[in-house]
Amino acid sequence: MMRIQKILKAGVAGAMVTLIAASAYAAGGAAEKMTADADVAKLPGVVLTQKLADGLPPSIKSSGVLKVATDLTPPISFHGEDGKLIGIDADIAAALGVILGVDVEMTDVGAGAAIVPSILAKRFDISISGINDDPELEKQVDVIDYMYDATTIMTIKDNPLAIKGMEDLCGKKVAVPVGTFQARMVEAASAKCATPVNIMSIPKMPDVLQAVRTGRADATVNGYATSVYTTEHQTGNGKGLQALPDIRLAVGYLGMLTAKDNPQLRDSVVAALQQMVDSGAYETIMKKWSLGPLAVKTVKVNDAASMPAD
Repeated sequence: MMRIQKILKAGVAGAMVTLIAASAYAAGGAAEKMTADADVAKLPGVVLTQKLADGLPPSIKSSGVLKVATDLTPPISFHGEDGKLIGIDADIAAALGVILGVDVEMTDVGAGAAIVPSILAKRFDISISGINDDPELEKQVDVIDYMYDATTIMTIKDNPLAIKGMEDLCGKKVAVPVGTFQARMVEAASAKCATPVNIMSIPKMPDVLQAVRTGRADATVNGYATSVYTTEHQTGNGKGLQALPDIRLAVGYLGMLTAKDNPQLRDSVVAALQQMVDSGAYETIMKKWSLGPLAVKTVKVNDAASMPAD
């Protein structure tokens, strides 16, 4: 999972933001109403909570609809075999709809980079997507920190070189996406090696994974959530590869985004999520998608600065 950092600088003109958002929206999918399935609907705490519903902004209360932006990062958000949105975010979105007494319409905007401009342009009320929180992002939007993510190492299936940590990458061929947080991690690790890492910088993540899959590279580093899920289920870009789930590096938050001028929605969602955490519903959803270790105990807002700097 790629970190989305410094997506928009403070000096970006509002007209440009709107144009970017409109283009991204056009490239995305249609809005899909998220309905809690039986497994989610029966979870403790997933019940209409009138106090929280009453705290929503008037515009959402009057329309009865919460418009949500997402993008595809399995198992956080992705399409099932029937084409419907599924994953952690789909389950959480459906549960939020029950608690807040609104219909939730979720739209795949097509790319993570489209989400911030879409929120700023008020095309969506909130994003529920695997976006990494960081202090620069918090200058643009409010970030509801609802789960952790980290970075892990990926190898060819069965890990034939017995890699157990970043120190084992010394002298190895490691593919990384150009200009990414993960690339900087490998560069920093290489600087500590007696025999430097042979770093292969490749523009696109699918090509990075293909380099490992075909043996051109010995390993790569990638987002923990997506790496563990796709390799465990041998689906999508995880086919033929193995994530090392005991390795969790550079732990940070993934966040939901709301506009800075919409504190009512932010606070209502935070309270609804905390209700799910306290009742155990949230942890059940995280475990359902094999990401129990990334569950938070307290839902916080704009808390990126508290995480270790890497």
